[in-house]
Amino acid sequence: MSSSDTPPRIGWRERVDLPDWGLRGVRAKIDTGARTSAIDVAQIEELPDGRIRFEVVGKTKPTRKTKWVEARPVRTSVVKPSHGEPQTRYVCLTTLKIGEHTHEVEISLVCRRKMLCRMLIGRTALAEHFLVDASQMYLLTKPKSSKQPEANG
Repeated sequence: MSSSDTPPRIGWRERVDLPDWGLRGVRAKIDTGARTSAIDVAQIEELPDGRIRFEVVGKTKPTRKTKWVEARPVRTSVVKPSHGEPQTRYVCLTTLKIGEHTHEVEISLVCRRKMLCRMLIGRTALAEHFLVDASQMYLLTKPKSSKQPEANG
């Protein structure tokens, strides 16, 4: 592999865009321990044509900001999260943009209410596209505000 073929380095936290869903600057934790990416949703409604409508949580503080999105799920997945209770989740295919790099990824829809980051980027979204530098944050993107350093999570 030549140096021009080397995937770009990303930090353990980046801001990402999901342009198909009209979402920009979503704070995402890069998690090579997770297989599938996930995004925080508050509600999911099934539509009659096989599509779903879901409320993506953009932020919770200082004020709650959400956006309704419609998509067709590509599959459902049974996941056993860290708390141990298996969950069935919808998985949708959409475009992920980190910095200037764009590709399609599968994203599971889940409540991440207690998590700092609204989104988690798993290893299948990273493979062949990025190298993760776990010692750095925001290598391809910029944090929203430089007023305070962000906590882990």
